[in-house]
Amino acid sequence: MAEVRAATPDDDPAVLELLQASMGWVPDEQYARFFAWKHRESPFGTSPSWVALDGDRVIGFRTFMRWRFDHGGRPVEAVRAVDTATHPDHQGQGIFSLLTRHALDELADLGVGFVFNTPNERSRPGYLKMGWQVVHKLPVAARPRSALALVRLARARTPADKWSAPTNGGVDALEALADEEALARLLARTGHGGTGTDNGAASGLRTQRTPEYLRWRYGFPPLHYRAVTAPGGPADGLVIFRVRRRGAANEAALCEVLVPGDDAGTIRHLLAEVLRCSQADHAVLLGAARPALGFLPVPGQGPTLVWRDVVETEAAPPDDWHLTLGDIELF
Repeated sequence: MAEVRAATPDDDPAVLELLQASMGWVPDEQYARFFAWKHRESPFGTSPSWVALDGDRVIGFRTFMRWRFDHGGRPVEAVRAVDTATHPDHQGQGIFSLLTRHALDELADLGVGFVFNTPNERSRPGYLKMGWQVVHKLPVAARPRSALALVRLARARTPADKWSAPTNGGVDALEALADEEALARLLARTGHGGTGTDNGAASGLRTQRTPEYLRWRYGFPPLHYRAVTAPGGPADGLVIFRVRRRGAANEAALCEVLVPGDDAGTIRHLLAEVLRCSQADHAVLLGAARPALGFLPVPGQGPTLVWRDVVETEAAPPDDWHLTLGDIELF
């Protein structure tokens, strides 16, 4: 039986080598920085991580990325299951289950409410066998830039590229997020960061958005996040996006659409500007279709959200989850 212990930074070289062997990570500085950005630099805290050992050799890795939600004004500590790896020589020996059971026990001691993630069809059965529950399939909607773009969208059935395609559209996301006063006002007016919002009291389960969170989430340079702001400045509305390849199409992934009062006119203006400046074939967001804004449903393309209890004993119902593409893409 393999030995399991908490991972330390000294394990990083062996862990990165394992991720290369089992998940296809590339042995370069960009992936090493990506790992550090996700697991060491998040404002929600360092990711709890464990390794499985065969003697001194790291043969398994399991980490849960910290996340924080607001649930009707109540903060909820959560984690998301990411970057699990078992060395090819040891697959089928129960390493994944061993690491996961060990981690769940220790996450309870850390006061974590629940685990959530969006596993693919290949890994989902393993999670369900270990007590995860399906919440629902997250809907995706897309807005094509033209009739030709609609044809490309219909044919683009391959997964989107991990890394972003270059674009000079909009401005660098960190530039748009630099004005502390304007950003704080925008978050307050969109139901994040206090009372007295234009949208009324924030309800349901939402990622706790703070200036620190947004600057971390959209500040990793290799992902090239861009932004467009409302004519009156970021306090009146902001969209953060990145362009990625999906088959033959260029796709503008709309990660954040923050507009006070969900004003349709402002949203329409910002989304048109994203398509214009990025020259993407289509824009895509997480959520139901919005025909009035030109967004059509993309059948069968959304990820499946799953949940596992830790301290919290009951999953929020599907309608209570308010996730954006920025909450779930990439990780």
